[in-house]
Amino acid sequence: MDTNAAMDLMWVLIAGSLVFFMQAGFTLVETGFTRSKNTGNIIMKNLMDFCIGSLAFWAVGYSLMYGDSIGGVIGSASQYAFFDSLPDMHSLFFQTVFAATAATIVSGAIAERTKFTTYLIFSLLMTLIIYPISGSWVWNAGGWLAQMGFTDFAGSTVVHAVGGFASLVAAAMVGPRIGKYTDGKSNAIPGHSLMLGALGVFILWLGWFGFNPGSQLAISGDNAFKVAAIFITTNLAGAAGALAAMFLTWIFYKKPDISMTLNGVLAGLVGVTAGCAAVSPLGALMIGLICGIVVVFSIEFIDKKLKIDDPVGAVSVHGVCGALGTILVGFFATDGGLFYGGGFDKLIVQITGVAAIVAWAIGTSFIVLFILKKTMGLRVTKEEEIDGLDIHEHGTNVYND
Repeated sequence: MDTNAAMDLMWVLIAGSLVFFMQAGFTLVETGFTRSKNTGNIIMKNLMDFCIGSLAFWAVGYSLMYGDSIGGVIGSASQYAFFDSLPDMHSLFFQTVFAATAATIVSGAIAERTKFTTYLIFSLLMTLIIYPISGSWVWNAGGWLAQMGFTDFAGSTVVHAVGGFASLVAAAMVGPRIGKYTDGKSNAIPGHSLMLGALGVFILWLGWFGFNPGSQLAISGDNAFKVAAIFITTNLAGAAGALAAMFLTWIFYKKPDISMTLNGVLAGLVGVTAGCAAVSPLGALMIGLICGIVVVFSIEFIDKKLKIDDPVGAVSVHGVCGALGTILVGFFATDGGLFYGGGFDKLIVQITGVAAIVAWAIGTSFIVLFILKKTMGLRVTKEEEIDGLDIHEHGTNVYND
C-alpha cells in the first residue's frame, strides 16, 4: 500500500471514530431534553443502537447497501454477508456508524413511553433492512437515484430524513406522553438538564466534522482541499442555523430560547449534509439560515397542530431539515443549481429522490411498527410511564441520590 492510500484509509477511520462519538452526543441530547427518571432507558437505547447496528450491518446491511446493485433497487444480499473482505474493512466501519446514527434518531422521538424490547427490534430492522435498501439507491453506484444524478453527499436524506420520518411514524403510533395534551392544549414537559443537552449538541457538532468531511473518503492530494472546504461549509451552516433559531425565538417568545437554539445548530448541520461538497460557503450559510428558521416552525407545528409528541424535536431536525436541505441542493449547488444557471433539472431530481426515500421510510416503518403494536405492543403501562422507565425496564435509578 502506498502512502496516499494509507493516509486515505486512516482518514476514513478517524472520521468514522468522530461519527461514533456522536452516539454520546445523541445520548446527552436525549437525556437532557427528557426527565431524569428515564435517563437509564435512554442510555441503554443509544448503546444498543450501536451494538445491534454493528452486528446487523456487518452481517447483512452492508451487503444490501453496497453489493452489486440488482435493478438499481437493492444490493446483492450475499456479496458482503458476514463481511470478511479485508481491504474494505475501513469502509465497513465508516458505513456502520452512519447506519447506527439513522437508528438512534428514532430513540428521541419516542422517549419516555416506549417498550425497550419493542425498540430493540425496530432498531435491528432499521439497520438490517430499512436504511440499507434506500441507502443503496443513492450511495451504491448502480442505484437508481445515483444513476439519475441525485446528490446527497453525506446523508441529509439517506441518513437523517430516513431516521426523522421513521420517527414521525413511531411517535404518532406510540402516542403522546401522559399529560402532554389536555383539553386540546399542548403542555410543556421540561427536560431535566439543558446542560446535558447543550454538551450533547457540542459533541454532535464535533462529530459532524467526521460525518461530512469524512464522506470525501480520502484526504491525500487535492482531496485535502476538498475536505477543508467541507469543514467550512459544515461549520457555517451549523452556526447560521443557531443564529436563525435564536433570533426567531427572540422575536416570537420575547426571549432567546435555549433548546430551540440548540436545535437550530443541529438543523443547520443536518440541512447542509447533502450539499456540503456541492455548495459554496455562502450557499451553506443560506441553507443553515433557512433550516434554522424552518426547524422552529416545524417543531411548533408538529407539537401544537399535529399533536405528535416528539420530546427532542427529532422529526423536525432530522426529517424536515434533512429533506429540505437535500432539496436546497437543487438551488444552491454551484454545478447545476437553479441559482447558478443550471435550470430546474437538478431541482427536479432532488425532489424526486427525497420523495421516494421519505415514502420508503414512512411506509416500511409503519408496516414494522404496526406488526409490533399488534403483537408485542409499543407502549409501557401507565404505571410504568409515571414511575419512570428506569425502575420498571432496568431495575435501577441513574440518579440514586
